[in-house]
Amino acid sequence: MKLTLKPGREKSLLRRHPWVFASALQIPDDILRSAQDASGLTVDLLAPGGQFLARASYSPHSQIRARVWTFEDEPVDAEFFRKKIKAAIELRGKLKVESDSDAYRLIHSESDGLPGFVVDRYGDVLVLQSSTAGSEFWKGTVADILMEEKGIRAIYERSDADVRELEGLKPITGILRGELALFQREASLWDFPITEHDLKFNIDIAHGHKTGFYLDQRANRHRVGELSKDRDVLNCFCYTGGFSIHALANGAKSVLSVDSSAEALKLLEENLALNNLPAEKNTSLEGDVFQLLRKFRDEARSFDLIILDPPKFAPTSAHAEKASRAYKDINLLAFKLLRVGGILVSFSCSGGVDAALFQKIVASAALDAGVEATIIEHLSQGVDHPVSLHFPEGAYLKGLICVKN
Repeated sequence: MKLTLKPGREKSLLRRHPWVFASALQIPDDILRSAQDASGLTVDLLAPGGQFLARASYSPHSQIRARVWTFEDEPVDAEFFRKKIKAAIELRGKLKVESDSDAYRLIHSESDGLPGFVVDRYGDVLVLQSSTAGSEFWKGTVADILMEEKGIRAIYERSDADVRELEGLKPITGILRGELALFQREASLWDFPITEHDLKFNIDIAHGHKTGFYLDQRANRHRVGELSKDRDVLNCFCYTGGFSIHALANGAKSVLSVDSSAEALKLLEENLALNNLPAEKNTSLEGDVFQLLRKFRDEARSFDLIILDPPKFAPTSAHAEKASRAYKDINLLAFKLLRVGGILVSFSCSGGVDAALFQKIVASAALDAGVEATIIEHLSQGVDHPVSLHFPEGAYLKGLICVKN
């Protein structure tokens, strides 16, 4: 199937951006009528003059109507995916990510030339997410190729992200390939141990956030650990305690770990025991972070190091204004709770809030809190989450380390 772009709309493809929106295409009526049958199929994208621009997957339900597999006139087949997967694996090898952890991102969607695919490695098990019509079409082929990778015992599928609904896809979870003897303690929670910077974590690949763990924060957890010695630490939106464990392992005086999920906090407590860390130095508190930060302010509590790692407030730029208010709120309160000389580590994983806007939000929060602060480091996602120069949307994680003067 061939799809022609409207005049002037081919510019993004010429810049090698991999997305083509529905509004950019000239789509004949016969293709519209058969759109359902075309879901996930490979299409040629042509300039208004008929020149070949790219080969892409077609999604009839999404506003992102086509996602580019390749800008070359080459077959998109099993060997194409084998080549892409091999390149992704070789890149992680060159980056030596396994020297820090046995859990890391193996395939990072568009930035590895495989839009719609996310594959995370947890030891000898892979967790795969398919989020687009194209990745769904080729999922079986990709899974078969991945099973050839050395040491892989099984692939567990976590194709349950909300974005699948925009693609006309239903959520799918479960074992995709191989056999997986999960250590099931309860009906709702499965143990799966990993190692990161010599620390151990039990994760839940079946029900946990993302694919079970926030692998993109690996280097940042290590950095926060280095800053934690002899400090009273407040870890907000702590999930299963990645930052808390690193802080305590590096000599934090105390850690207060706050999250709204009782199950996540239960795993945090187990991770403390798994690493033989002093449980009495950590306090786990279930509750709403926004409310608790206000409560701490009213109680005149203070901390030496505060970590803000909230969920995605703005998935798209349309949500940016509302998200900005939420980011400013928690950062303002954090600055008020921070002792002079204390450190704020603040993150945004929202695609709709870029790095420049996020810095402005944190600066505005400091201004309204009546404090002076200095940025001493900028943080981002780990090297196993690369960003294509042609796909800036891949740089979703922004972080600032600020010192309160």
